[in-house]
Amino acid sequence: MRGARRGWRRVLRLKLIRPCGEPDRETILAIINAAAEAYRGVIPADCWHEPYMEAAELAEGIVAGIRFSGYEADGELVGVMGIQPVHDVDLIRHAYVRPAWQGRGIGQALMDHLLASSRRQVLVGTWAAAAWAIRFYERNGFRLVSEQAKARLLHAYWTIPERQVEVSVVLTKPFP
Repeated sequence: MRGARRGWRRVLRLKLIRPCGEPDRETILAIINAAAEAYRGVIPADCWHEPYMEAAELAEGIVAGIRFSGYEADGELVGVMGIQPVHDVDLIRHAYVRPAWQGRGIGQALMDHLLASSRRQVLVGTWAAAAWAIRFYERNGFRLVSEQAKARLLHAYWTIPERQVEVSVVLTKPFP
């Protein structure tokens, strides 16, 4: 019985993940900005801005190819994560869960979903000071790249300010 119940939960979890579209943009932005509060006082002050993400930045990312998947609970979008094909890799972009919903496996479910859809090397960039984010990615099989490789990868696959390059890390998960 216990195994059957676990299987049921797994199927239910997958049913809660869906592609996000235009009607979700405002909610995606709200989730990102609420969850990004965790960075306040952690990342360098000159990298923090209010709001953390502007609507125009989200729109630019979507135009550049970020496809968001969302986790829906009780009819509400509570977590989002994007994947963006760039050249020969896929980038995990903007992985956030509403603070009240964190710690319930939502980020893990979204990560599993996106990794299952990728057939290439996957990269993720995050703030070096965000130890919790780095641990999450490492639990998912990602490994930190060297400082030299980090700068090369950030310049090749992301469009971010030089200051952000200095205070970020890149993790990689090769395709098996």
